[in-house]
Amino acid sequence: MQEAVEKFLHHLRYERHASEHTLRNYESDLNQFLVYLQPPGGKAPAISEVDHLLIREYLGHLHDQKLAKSSIARKLAALRSLFRFAVREGMIERNPGRLVSTPSVPRRLPSVLSAGEINRFLDWMGKLEPPSDPQVDPETARRLLLRDRAIFEFLYGSGLRVSELTGLNQNDIDRKQQSLRVLGKGGKERIVPYGTKAQEALENYWPAREAFREAAKGRGQREAVFLNSRGGRLTQRSVGRLVKRYAQRAEVSWDLHPHSLRHAFATHLLADGADLRAIQELLGHKSLSTTQRYTHVSIRQLMETYDKSHPRA
Repeated sequence: MQEAVEKFLHHLRYERHASEHTLRNYESDLNQFLVYLQPPGGKAPAISEVDHLLIREYLGHLHDQKLAKSSIARKLAALRSLFRFAVREGMIERNPGRLVSTPSVPRRLPSVLSAGEINRFLDWMGKLEPPSDPQVDPETARRLLLRDRAIFEFLYGSGLRVSELTGLNQNDIDRKQQSLRVLGKGGKERIVPYGTKAQEALENYWPAREAFREAAKGRGQREAVFLNSRGGRLTQRSVGRLVKRYAQRAEVSWDLHPHSLRHAFATHLLADGADLRAIQELLGHKSLSTTQRYTHVSIRQLMETYDKSHPRA
Protein backbone atom coordinates (compact mmCIF):
# COMPACT_ATOMS: atom_id res chain seq x y z
CA MET A 1 0.00 0.00 0.00
CA GLN A 2 2.82 2.39 0.91
CA GLU A 3 4.53 1.72 -2.43
CA ALA A 4 1.31 2.46 -4.33
CA VAL A 5 0.91 5.80 -2.54
CA GLU A 6 4.51 6.76 -3.33
CA LYS A 7 4.07 5.91 -7.02
CA PHE A 8 0.84 7.91 -7.14
CA LEU A 9 2.46 10.98 -5.56
CA HIS A 10 5.36 10.68 -8.01
CA HIS A 11 2.81 10.58 -10.85
CA LEU A 12 1.09 13.73 -9.53
CA ARG A 13 4.36 15.63 -9.20
CA TYR A 14 6.20 14.69 -12.38
CA GLU A 15 3.48 13.70 -14.85
CA ARG A 16 0.46 15.74 -13.80
CA HIS A 17 2.62 18.67 -12.57
CA ALA A 18 0.33 19.21 -9.59
CA SER A 19 0.94 22.25 -7.40
CA GLU A 20 2.81 21.94 -4.10
CA HIS A 21 -0.41 22.75 -2.27
CA THR A 22 -2.23 19.89 -4.03
CA LEU A 23 0.64 17.49 -3.37
CA ARG A 24 0.71 18.34 0.33
CA ASN A 25 -3.02 17.71 0.64
CA TYR A 26 -2.89 14.36 -1.17
CA GLU A 27 0.13 13.22 0.81
CA SER A 28 -1.46 14.20 4.12
CA ASP A 29 -4.81 12.52 3.34
CA LEU A 30 -3.29 9.30 2.00
CA ASN A 31 -0.76 9.00 4.84
CA GLN A 32 -3.61 9.38 7.32
CA PHE A 33 -5.32 6.38 5.67
CA LEU A 34 -2.06 4.40 5.86
CA VAL A 35 -1.80 5.12 9.58
CA TYR A 36 -5.38 3.89 10.04
CA LEU A 37 -4.60 0.67 8.16
CA GLN A 38 -1.42 -0.06 10.10
CA PRO A 39 -2.23 -2.33 13.08
CA PRO A 40 -0.02 -1.97 16.19
CA GLY A 41 3.10 -4.03 15.57
CA GLY A 42 1.61 -5.37 12.33
CA LYS A 43 1.76 -4.78 8.61
CA ALA A 44 -0.62 -2.70 6.50
CA PRO A 45 -2.61 -4.66 3.91
CA ALA A 46 -1.63 -4.61 0.24
CA ILE A 47 -3.61 -2.25 -1.97
CA SER A 48 -5.36 -5.26 -3.55
CA GLU A 49 -6.72 -6.20 -0.09
CA VAL A 50 -8.47 -2.86 0.49
CA ASP A 51 -12.17 -3.08 -0.34
CA HIS A 52 -15.12 -0.70 -0.13
CA LEU A 53 -16.10 -2.01 3.31
CA LEU A 54 -12.72 -1.04 4.73
CA ILE A 55 -13.02 2.41 3.19
CA ARG A 56 -16.51 2.86 4.69
CA GLU A 57 -15.14 1.78 8.06
CA TYR A 58 -12.42 4.42 7.73
CA LEU A 59 -14.95 7.14 6.88
CA GLY A 60 -16.96 6.10 9.93
CA HIS A 61 -13.82 6.48 12.01
CA LEU A 62 -13.32 10.01 10.64
CA HIS A 63 -16.95 10.83 11.44
CA ASP A 64 -16.43 9.61 15.02
CA GLN A 65 -13.44 11.95 15.23
CA LYS A 66 -15.90 14.84 14.55
CA LEU A 67 -14.28 15.67 11.23
CA ALA A 68 -16.29 18.01 8.99
CA LYS A 69 -18.18 16.39 6.11
CA SER A 70 -16.25 18.51 3.63
CA SER A 71 -12.95 17.16 4.98
CA ILE A 72 -14.22 13.57 4.86
CA ALA A 73 -15.38 14.10 1.26
CA ARG A 74 -11.93 15.43 0.33
CA LYS A 75 -10.17 12.41 1.86
CA LEU A 76 -12.49 10.04 0.01
CA ALA A 77 -11.75 11.89 -3.24
CA ALA A 78 -8.01 11.39 -2.61
CA LEU A 79 -8.54 7.65 -2.08
CA ARG A 80 -10.61 7.37 -5.25
CA SER A 81 -7.86 9.08 -7.22
CA LEU A 82 -5.26 6.71 -5.77
CA PHE A 83 -7.30 3.62 -6.64
CA ARG A 84 -8.12 4.97 -10.11
CA PHE A 85 -4.38 5.33 -10.70
CA ALA A 86 -3.78 1.81 -9.34
CA VAL A 87 -6.35 0.38 -11.78
CA ARG A 88 -4.69 2.15 -14.69
CA GLU A 89 -1.28 0.82 -13.61
CA GLY A 90 -2.58 -2.74 -13.31
CA MET A 91 -2.10 -2.99 -9.53
CA ILE A 92 -5.80 -3.76 -8.96
CA GLU A 93 -8.78 -4.64 -11.17
CA ARG A 94 -11.45 -2.33 -9.74
CA ASN A 95 -11.64 0.95 -7.86
CA PRO A 96 -13.25 0.17 -4.46
CA GLY A 97 -13.73 3.88 -3.77
CA ARG A 98 -16.45 4.06 -6.45
CA LEU A 99 -18.71 1.88 -4.28
CA VAL A 100 -18.57 4.35 -1.38
CA SER A 101 -21.00 7.29 -1.33
CA THR A 102 -19.66 10.79 -0.84
CA PRO A 103 -20.98 12.52 2.32
CA SER A 104 -23.54 15.19 1.48
CA VAL A 105 -21.85 18.55 1.91
CA PRO A 106 -23.94 21.73 2.18
CA ARG A 107 -23.20 24.07 -0.73
CA ARG A 108 -21.71 27.28 0.58
CA LEU A 109 -21.61 30.42 -1.51
CA PRO A 110 -18.52 32.61 -1.18
CA SER A 111 -18.95 36.00 0.46
CA VAL A 112 -18.00 38.64 -2.11
CA LEU A 113 -17.00 42.25 -1.57
CA SER A 114 -18.80 44.89 -3.62
CA ALA A 115 -17.05 46.80 -6.40
CA GLY A 116 -17.29 49.93 -4.27
CA GLU A 117 -15.59 48.26 -1.30
CA ILE A 118 -12.75 46.94 -3.44
CA ASN A 119 -12.24 50.26 -5.24
CA ARG A 120 -12.18 52.22 -1.97
CA PHE A 121 -9.66 49.78 -0.51
CA LEU A 122 -7.36 49.94 -3.57
CA ASP A 123 -7.65 53.75 -3.68
CA TRP A 124 -6.70 53.83 0.01
CA MET A 125 -3.64 51.68 -0.78
CA GLY A 126 -2.69 54.10 -3.55
CA LYS A 127 -2.51 56.98 -1.05
CA LEU A 128 -0.82 54.98 1.70
CA GLU A 129 2.54 56.07 3.05
CA PRO A 130 5.22 53.45 3.84
CA PRO A 131 5.04 52.29 7.47
CA SER A 132 7.68 53.56 9.87
CA ASP A 133 9.67 50.54 11.02
CA PRO A 134 13.10 50.91 12.69
CA GLN A 135 14.08 47.47 11.33
CA VAL A 136 13.38 48.45 7.70
CA ASP A 137 15.06 51.41 6.02
CA PRO A 138 12.61 53.94 4.49
CA GLU A 139 13.61 53.23 0.87
CA THR A 140 13.06 49.47 1.24
CA ALA A 141 9.69 50.16 2.91
CA ARG A 142 8.72 52.36 -0.05
CA ARG A 143 9.70 49.66 -2.55
CA LEU A 144 7.75 47.01 -0.67
CA LEU A 145 4.66 49.21 -0.71
CA LEU A 146 4.97 49.63 -4.49
CA ARG A 147 5.24 45.86 -4.85
CA ASP A 148 2.22 45.26 -2.64
CA ARG A 149 0.07 47.73 -4.61
CA ALA A 150 0.94 45.82 -7.78
CA ILE A 151 0.07 42.50 -6.11
CA PHE A 152 -3.41 43.72 -5.14
CA GLU A 153 -4.04 45.19 -8.58
CA PHE A 154 -3.14 41.92 -10.30
CA LEU A 155 -5.09 39.71 -7.90
CA TYR A 156 -8.22 41.76 -8.49
CA GLY A 157 -7.51 43.01 -12.02
CA SER A 158 -6.78 39.56 -13.48
CA GLY A 159 -8.43 37.17 -11.03
CA LEU A 160 -5.22 35.20 -10.50
CA ARG A 161 -4.83 32.38 -8.03
CA VAL A 162 -2.10 33.26 -5.54
CA SER A 163 0.03 30.38 -6.88
CA GLU A 164 -0.30 31.85 -10.39
CA LEU A 165 0.69 35.30 -9.14
CA THR A 166 3.81 34.08 -7.34
CA GLY A 167 4.70 31.88 -10.31
CA LEU A 168 4.75 34.78 -12.79
CA ASN A 169 8.05 35.35 -14.60
CA GLN A 170 9.23 38.43 -16.46
CA ASN A 171 8.71 36.75 -19.86
CA ASP A 172 5.07 35.99 -18.96
CA ILE A 173 4.15 39.68 -19.20
CA ASP A 174 3.30 41.36 -22.51
CA ARG A 175 3.24 45.04 -21.57
CA LYS A 176 2.14 46.24 -25.01
CA GLN A 177 -0.90 43.96 -25.06
CA GLN A 178 -1.37 44.26 -21.27
CA SER A 179 -1.69 40.50 -20.92
CA LEU A 180 -0.21 37.68 -18.85
CA ARG A 181 0.71 34.13 -19.75
CA VAL A 182 -0.47 32.20 -16.71
CA LEU A 183 0.35 28.62 -15.77
CA GLY A 184 -2.73 27.31 -13.98
CA LYS A 185 -3.74 24.05 -12.34
CA GLY A 186 -2.43 20.92 -14.00
CA GLY A 187 0.10 22.95 -15.98
CA LYS A 188 -2.63 24.40 -18.20
CA GLU A 189 -1.60 27.67 -19.81
CA ARG A 190 -3.92 30.60 -20.52
CA ILE A 191 -3.69 34.26 -21.51
CA VAL A 192 -5.25 36.80 -19.11
CA PRO A 193 -5.55 40.56 -19.70
CA TYR A 194 -4.86 43.20 -17.07
CA GLY A 195 -6.10 46.78 -16.88
CA THR A 196 -4.60 50.24 -16.81
CA LYS A 197 -4.50 50.41 -13.00
CA ALA A 198 -2.50 47.17 -12.86
CA GLN A 199 -0.25 48.48 -15.65
CA GLU A 200 0.41 51.68 -13.73
CA ALA A 201 1.14 49.74 -10.53
CA LEU A 202 3.50 47.40 -12.43
CA GLU A 203 5.46 50.30 -13.97
CA ASN A 204 5.80 51.94 -10.56
CA TYR A 205 6.98 48.65 -9.01
CA TRP A 206 9.50 47.69 -11.72
CA PRO A 207 12.40 49.92 -10.50
CA ALA A 208 11.84 48.51 -7.00
CA ARG A 209 12.02 44.98 -8.42
CA GLU A 210 15.34 45.80 -10.08
CA ALA A 211 16.64 47.14 -6.76
CA PHE A 212 15.61 43.90 -5.01
CA ARG A 213 17.44 41.91 -7.71
CA GLU A 214 20.58 44.00 -7.30
CA ALA A 215 20.47 43.58 -3.52
CA ALA A 216 20.50 39.80 -4.03
CA LYS A 217 23.90 40.05 -5.82
CA GLY A 218 23.16 37.15 -8.13
CA ARG A 219 21.62 34.92 -5.45
CA GLY A 220 18.01 35.90 -6.13
CA GLN A 221 15.38 34.94 -8.69
CA ARG A 222 16.25 36.68 -11.95
CA GLU A 223 12.97 35.82 -13.71
CA ALA A 224 10.36 36.10 -10.93
CA VAL A 225 8.09 39.15 -11.13
CA PHE A 226 7.23 39.48 -7.45
CA LEU A 227 10.26 39.43 -5.18
CA ASN A 228 10.97 39.87 -1.49
CA SER A 229 13.47 42.48 -0.31
CA ARG A 230 16.29 39.89 -0.57
CA GLY A 231 15.58 39.18 -4.23
CA GLY A 232 13.88 35.82 -3.72
CA ARG A 233 10.59 34.79 -5.31
CA LEU A 234 7.67 35.78 -3.10
CA THR A 235 5.86 32.75 -1.62
CA GLN A 236 2.13 32.07 -1.50
CA ARG A 237 2.22 32.21 2.28
CA SER A 238 3.90 35.63 2.22
CA VAL A 239 1.19 37.00 -0.08
CA GLY A 240 -1.50 35.66 2.26
CA ARG A 241 0.17 37.36 5.22
CA LEU A 242 0.55 40.71 3.51
CA VAL A 243 -3.10 40.71 2.37
CA LYS A 244 -4.16 40.10 5.99
CA ARG A 245 -1.78 42.81 7.19
CA TYR A 246 -3.22 45.48 4.89
CA ALA A 247 -6.77 44.50 5.82
CA GLN A 248 -5.88 45.02 9.50
CA ARG A 249 -4.18 48.31 8.72
CA ALA A 250 -7.22 49.53 6.80
CA GLU A 251 -9.40 48.46 9.76
CA VAL A 252 -11.94 46.77 7.50
CA SER A 253 -14.32 44.17 8.86
CA TRP A 254 -13.88 41.74 5.96
CA ASP A 255 -12.12 38.42 6.21
CA LEU A 256 -9.79 39.40 3.37
CA HIS A 257 -7.49 36.83 1.75
CA PRO A 258 -6.02 36.51 -1.78
CA HIS A 259 -8.91 34.37 -3.02
CA SER A 260 -11.38 37.10 -1.95
CA LEU A 261 -10.03 39.25 -4.77
CA ARG A 262 -10.39 36.42 -7.30
CA HIS A 263 -14.01 35.91 -6.20
CA ALA A 264 -14.64 39.64 -6.52
CA PHE A 265 -13.06 39.72 -9.99
CA ALA A 266 -15.39 37.01 -11.31
CA THR A 267 -18.56 38.25 -9.61
CA HIS A 268 -18.10 41.86 -10.72
CA LEU A 269 -17.47 40.77 -14.33
CA LEU A 270 -20.65 38.70 -14.28
CA ALA A 271 -22.67 41.51 -12.72
CA ASP A 272 -21.55 43.85 -15.50
CA GLY A 273 -22.70 41.46 -18.22
CA ALA A 274 -19.63 39.34 -19.01
CA ASP A 275 -20.32 35.95 -20.58
CA LEU A 276 -19.99 32.98 -18.23
CA ARG A 277 -17.82 31.09 -20.74
CA ALA A 278 -15.45 34.05 -20.99
CA ILE A 279 -15.18 34.20 -17.20
CA GLN A 280 -14.44 30.46 -17.16
CA GLU A 281 -11.54 31.04 -19.56
CA LEU A 282 -10.21 34.00 -17.57
CA LEU A 283 -10.30 32.04 -14.30
CA GLY A 284 -8.84 28.89 -15.82
CA HIS A 285 -11.68 26.69 -14.58
CA LYS A 286 -11.74 23.22 -16.12
CA SER A 287 -15.50 22.88 -15.66
CA LEU A 288 -18.21 25.47 -16.29
CA SER A 289 -20.07 24.22 -13.20
CA THR A 290 -17.24 25.64 -11.04
CA THR A 291 -17.76 29.06 -12.62
CA GLN A 292 -21.56 28.86 -12.34
CA ARG A 293 -21.50 29.35 -8.58
CA TYR A 294 -20.84 33.04 -9.28
CA THR A 295 -24.28 33.12 -10.90
CA HIS A 296 -25.77 32.10 -7.55
CA VAL A 297 -23.73 34.78 -5.78
CA SER A 298 -25.01 37.45 -8.19
CA ILE A 299 -28.62 36.31 -7.73
CA ARG A 300 -28.20 36.40 -3.97
CA GLN A 301 -26.80 39.93 -4.10
CA LEU A 302 -29.63 40.97 -6.41
CA MET A 303 -32.21 39.66 -3.93
CA GLU A 304 -30.48 41.43 -1.03
CA THR A 305 -30.54 44.70 -2.99
CA TYR A 306 -34.23 44.17 -3.78
CA ASP A 307 -35.08 43.48 -0.13
CA LYS A 308 -33.27 46.66 0.98
CA SER A 309 -34.45 48.95 -1.78
CA HIS A 310 -37.93 48.07 -2.99
CA PRO A 311 -40.74 49.75 -1.02
CA ARG A 312 -42.91 46.63 -1.14
CA ALA A 313 -40.19 44.01 -0.69
